[in-house]
Amino acid sequence: MNRSHRSIRTHARPMPAPATDLVGWRRRHLLRAGFDPELAAALATDRGVDLHALLQLVDRGCPPTLAARILAPLPDERG
Repeated sequence: MNRSHRSIRTHARPMPAPATDLVGWRRRHLLRAGFDPELAAALATDRGVDLHALLQLVDRGCPPTLAARILAPLPDERG
């Protein structure tokens, strides 16, 4: 039996940059928790925001906008 060998090519998509992937992951979690898209995008890009603390507040019944205000750094903490 004569079999021809074909080369198998995979067309892998390029992986997103880790920072972009992390921001997207954070944004998706915030959106699922009920944050509006604009606020979710802003919070996702700010590495000073504790995502887990935000989500815990929302899980305990705190409205997303209030959770963001509670955890927002004070003006002199931003440097």
